Amino acid sequence: MRPVDVVIEDLRWEAIGIADLANRAASATLERLGLEPSICEIACMLCDDARIAALNSDFRQKAQPTNVLSWPSEDRTAMAAGEMPQSPAPDPVGLIELGDIALAYETCLRESADFHIPLENHATHLIVHGTLHLLGFDHIREADACLMEDLEAEILGNLGLENPYDRV
Repeated sequence: MRPVDVVIEDLRWEAIGIADLANRAASATLERLGLEPSICEIACMLCDDARIAALNSDFRQKAQPTNVLSWPSEDRTAMAAGEMPQSPAPDPVGLIELGDIALAYETCLRESADFHIPLENHATHLIVHGTLHLLGFDHIREADACLMEDLEAEILGNLGLENPYDRV
């Protein structure tokens, strides 16, 4: 079983093999954190800017597109800044439902052009980022941001990609 159930609303995503890319990125993230990908469940919607702007408005009261949104199945946030979040436990049937992620095509494409990186690399980063959010990681507090960014860089490095924070 693959950890990511991919729902493609915007067919332009198919050009980069988004289903395989999403599963590779999520699996690398889960494995790095000691979780078995085959028992984890993530839904990933690949949409356009209009759809993600509506979702962003509904859930975050920000009526504008964004690159990635995530909805964890439960709050796993660490109590103290800079600490690892609580690892999820399997449900009675042995599965771990982590939550949902959405990516917006136009925003991701524009950002990848701005960063001078392939869309595939940027989408991989955003799926790693979204998966970490589902696992309780965040970047609001500075210590949490450092932890999350270091993990992202490590996971992306393990996938053969550059540290996205080196370009900032």
